Amino acid sequence: MRNVDRVVWFPELSRDDIGVVGGKNASLGELIRNLAPVGVRVPEGFATTAGAYWEYLAVGRLRERVAEQIDRLHQGAELATVGRAIRRAFEETDLPTALAEAIIDAYRRLGKSVGRVDPDVAVRSSATAEDLPEASFAGQQESFLNVTGEQALLTACRRCYASLFTDRAIDYREKLGYDHLKVALSVGVQRMVRSDLAGAGVMFSIDTETGFPHSVLINAAWGLGDTVVGGLVDPDEYLVFKPLLDRPDLRPVLSTAQGRKQRKTVYAEDSERATTRMVDTDEDERHRHVLDQTEILALARWAAAIEKHYGVAMDIEWAKDGLSGDVFVVQARPETVQTRREAALLRSYRLRAGGQRLVSGLAIGDAIATGRVCVLRSPAEIDRFSPGAVLVTEITDPDWEPIMKRAAAIVTDHGGRTSHAAIVSRELGVPAIVGTGHATTDLADGQPVTVSCAEGDQGFVYSGILDFEEQDLDLADIPRTNTRVMLNLANPAAAFRWWRLPADGVGLARIEFIVNNHVKIHPMALIHFDSVDDDDRKRIIELTRGYDDRSEYFVERLAYGVARIAASRWPDPVIVRMSDFKTNEYSRLIGGRRFEPSEENPMLGWRGASRYYSDGYRDGFALECRAIRRVRDDIGLTNVIVMIPFCRTVEEADEVLKVMGENDLIRGQADLQVYVMAEIPSNIILAELFAERFDGFSIGSNDLTQLTLGVDRDSAALAHLFDERNPAVTRSIQRLITTAHIQHRKVGLCGQRPSDDPDFARILVHAGIDSISVTPDSFLTVKQNVAAAEQDLPRRHQ
Repeated sequence: MRNVDRVVWFPELSRDDIGVVGGKNASLGELIRNLAPVGVRVPEGFATTAGAYWEYLAVGRLRERVAEQIDRLHQGAELATVGRAIRRAFEETDLPTALAEAIIDAYRRLGKSVGRVDPDVAVRSSATAEDLPEASFAGQQESFLNVTGEQALLTACRRCYASLFTDRAIDYREKLGYDHLKVALSVGVQRMVRSDLAGAGVMFSIDTETGFPHSVLINAAWGLGDTVVGGLVDPDEYLVFKPLLDRPDLRPVLSTAQGRKQRKTVYAEDSERATTRMVDTDEDERHRHVLDQTEILALARWAAAIEKHYGVAMDIEWAKDGLSGDVFVVQARPETVQTRREAALLRSYRLRAGGQRLVSGLAIGDAIATGRVCVLRSPAEIDRFSPGAVLVTEITDPDWEPIMKRAAAIVTDHGGRTSHAAIVSRELGVPAIVGTGHATTDLADGQPVTVSCAEGDQGFVYSGILDFEEQDLDLADIPRTNTRVMLNLANPAAAFRWWRLPADGVGLARIEFIVNNHVKIHPMALIHFDSVDDDDRKRIIELTRGYDDRSEYFVERLAYGVARIAASRWPDPVIVRMSDFKTNEYSRLIGGRRFEPSEENPMLGWRGASRYYSDGYRDGFALECRAIRRVRDDIGLTNVIVMIPFCRTVEEADEVLKVMGENDLIRGQADLQVYVMAEIPSNIILAELFAERFDGFSIGSNDLTQLTLGVDRDSAALAHLFDERNPAVTRSIQRLITTAHIQHRKVGLCGQRPSDDPDFARILVHAGIDSISVTPDSFLTVKQNVAAAEQDLPRRHQ
């Protein structure tokens, strides 16, 4: 055998060579050959071939020793004993001289190309079967980082070969019926990226939880990338919107979340045996993002380019060199979970009742499961685990998989969305919550719990067995309608869950939910920080850590929340209602008591439009405007329409539009549309005048009914009088639609009544309503009700 048949340089490889060098190494060659021209950087390196492995197996009866041990396994010997014996056989058998020389020669050439003698390299395993090129052996073999020197490299290669027979790899092939002696292993040797001096991580060209195809998810932590892949730390998380990445004038980052990043892997340069070591991160590293926005966008563009080349969603590992500052891709493979989901079926879960939350973390999947807690510290405790229990542990690795397959749900202390626990739980279809921080101490063995991943990107473990429901929505059965049916969305974290619904946009996105749950601080308390009491000041300092300008905290978090909702329906319209807290609700925000009056009737008090031009909130509204401007101008989501709530008079409308203009939100500029809520009788009576100032109306049926009939909607004693189908209300709606259409203005309605009452949907459709907006779980019902109503009006809707 020639050396050229034993060792191949990455640029000579393509994805057609999986049978020769395995999927991992073939992919590196594919990247270098095809994506370097568009700027994707991949570290230099080479791979040993499957033929080299077979040559090694022929040395010193190695093949026979492996076969003997496999026969023992089939005769009842313990897996651990067999695996240990095979690995020892590899360790006791030197590489063939010709193979060792070929590896050393390539290593020396690599050193010359990077300008260093004995360069530090990563040594990774890449298994393959020539007659099973589609087989996946990911995560079953070993990798070694910071390998330096010729003898250390040969040792690492031998250990890679031995790792073809880890217990989990043997078990995997046994279950699938693969012949152990027909699976080969290629060793990839790649120049190390000095991410121990910077950071590394994983990214997906798809949303890992929902399959939303228009986002790139990036995880990042300090040091070498094994901490992210292995779920050893809680990494930073960045979300980027792909469709706008080709616009260099935009920065389409949808969110950045700072992880705890408690530890990092660095070089262990003084150790002869261990090449890396784990150390604690310092305070600055824990409270600082690993990547800046320029680096985030560069990586996202690479992910999009790699996905485009392969034609499928991709799972990509990256690393940043702390010496040069350059970022590299070190691995890429097809994503295997979301791309296999049934596109025509949408399954949703919902808790029927709440409960006591015990721990929370990142939700993996969107399901709900119940069971009894089983806290395990090691996979060796498998005998303690009962099928259907909830596995609670610190982290997982491939050795945990036999237990994970038997679990109803999985909860870990550490890890992010790209950790081992997250990836495997998705593949198994098991709900998981990762990065809880302290589940192993807060949850007790045998404790009955409910694990919910159905409430957005945060998952919760509840005390007790709670009642929940699941619903399958067949997207193939949804009728088409001329009346637009849109969604009411409030929680940005849950927006991507509904991307498959054929909705016509978002008819109502409430800013209050984002402020209450993601900002938590009253905007005026950020602007007038010195006037806030000591307790609130401490909480504000903690939440805004890392922000030089505390107002920027409000703007950024609000902008990210709105952007995520807007991206979920791009390019369809997304109507964002500016804040409509009542004073009693505003006062509950951190620092809010100082800035809110006590009102007898907040429902009819200082709310909505009246706040925006008032000296008591004008500066707070300016922050809301900054956030919307960032979403539209910087991120590029120009599908956002602004909506003004509770606007009592046309004079008030003029004041609000003036203040918006002072904050560079000008109706008509950059195609900005501004709508108004129609929820006060004056909006109906003076509809023609309001139509001169706004581009559309959105009927708030609850408030309109309350104020038209003079009925407190929260009064149990008057509940029998609160009826949106009362003629006074329906005639007001009909009058508004007629007047608005004369002025060429659109009218929509936000509310649940059309889903509960087909007759009400028919009233709206007959009146010529342009759109109806409902919660996602009511979407199918409303679509069907609207379609039935449209059958009565064939001419009007043709």
